[in-house]
Amino acid sequence: MSTSDHQLSQAAYDRLKAELDELRTVGRIEIARKIEVAREMGDLSENGDYHAAKEEQGKMEARIGHLAALIERSTIISTDGPLEAVAQGCVVTIVYEGDDEEEQYLIGSIEERRDGVEVISPTSPLGGALLGARNGEMVSFEAPNGELTVQVVRFER
Repeated sequence: MSTSDHQLSQAAYDRLKAELDELRTVGRIEIARKIEVAREMGDLSENGDYHAAKEEQGKMEARIGHLAALIERSTIISTDGPLEAVAQGCVVTIVYEGDDEEEQYLIGSIEERRDGVEVISPTSPLGGALLGARNGEMVSFEAPNGELTVQVVRFER
C-alpha cells in the first residue's frame, strides 16, 4: 500500500477531520465522564452502565484510529474545472443494457457518500469500467453472473 492510497474531496476531508477532532476532544471527555459515573455505582463486575460505557469507548477509539489512518493516507482530489470523462469523485448516471431504468452512482470512497446516491469504489469492476468513459459510451465489466454492459447517460461532479 502506498502512503497515499485514498482519495477524498476537500469537503469530505474537512468533514472527516472535524469528526476526528471532535472525537479526540469532546468525545473522549464525554466517555470518560460516563465511565466515572458508572464506576461510582459500585461493583464493576455486575455494572451494566460501566460495561456499556467501556464498549462505547472501544468503538469510539476504533473510529478515531480509522479516521486518523484515513486522513493520513489520503490525497485531496480536485473537484473544480471541466470534467471531460468519468473520474473519481463524480456522480455518473448509467443504464444497464436491456433496461430502461437509470441508476446513479458516486464513484469514490464510502466517506464521500451523499443522500440519494449509492457509492461504488473505483476499484470495483463497474467503477473501474466507468472511469474514463464519456456520455453515451457503452462499457462492459465482469460481474459474478458474467459480463454486463452499461451506457453512460451523464456524469457530473
